[in-house]
Amino acid sequence: MKVSFILLLSLLQYNLFPVTVAASDAYPSAYTGAAGSCDVTAAGDAVPVRREEYDGGRILDITHRYTVDMPSWGSTDGLGEFLWLPSSMKNGSLANNSVFKMPTHTGTHVDSPGHVFQHYFEAGFDVDTLDLEVLNGAALLVDVPRDKNITAEVMKSLNIPRGVRRVLFRTLNTDRKLMWKKEFDTSYVGFMKDGAQWLVDNTDVKLVGIDYLSVAAYDDLIPSHLVFLENREIILVEALKLDNMHPYQMISLDYVRDDS
Repeated sequence: MKVSFILLLSLLQYNLFPVTVAASDAYPSAYTGAAGSCDVTAAGDAVPVRREEYDGGRILDITHRYTVDMPSWGSTDGLGEFLWLPSSMKNGSLANNSVFKMPTHTGTHVDSPGHVFQHYFEAGFDVDTLDLEVLNGAALLVDVPRDKNITAEVMKSLNIPRGVRRVLFRTLNTDRKLMWKKEFDTSYVGFMKDGAQWLVDNTDVKLVGIDYLSVAAYDDLIPSHLVFLENREIILVEALKLDNMHPYQMISLDYVRDDS
């Protein structure tokens, strides 16, 4: 399986401004009291704040936070424990050092061509070969009709304009909050093969994002992936958090490693 984790941030299309952060702002001050700063307890201890919105809502994190109860592909019990602390200062170590281990098809991630093509796998077409220019830029958010998978008929009805390169598909998966349920659900909404083929043949889309663990419907799992990834021109971004989203620009930061 050739997938990896990404950090995906979305910037609202309107009122975009460059954001400059000084080195001292890497951790918000515990003493400013500004929105987004660390909270301070009565005892004066700093409390970290994990934000999903930055710069007054202009930057939104649309990845899912890793938890033991988040869904993992094929699992009925969720992800389970994935983070250990073998070296702990409480136990006498000089520093805290963690071990991070999980299936790669978990949380918000991308698929590489080697995910479903053995010859691409052997040739090294991993996530670190994906085009960062495709992974970053203006994206169209579309709402898919809620009663069906993404077929050719559905794709036609969405009227995606020519020239659009990145489309994020919000489906019934978001309404059902499937990414908040730990048991993997095979009834999720995804692309059928004919829908994937219609997108390839009739649009200029190079990035396809969706709101569950696979862009392809469970009943058309491999055929849809083959259509999308055969020519190495389309990047798949899966398990996005698209509730309460608006049209935006996206920035994807890939977690790169050897043989990823």
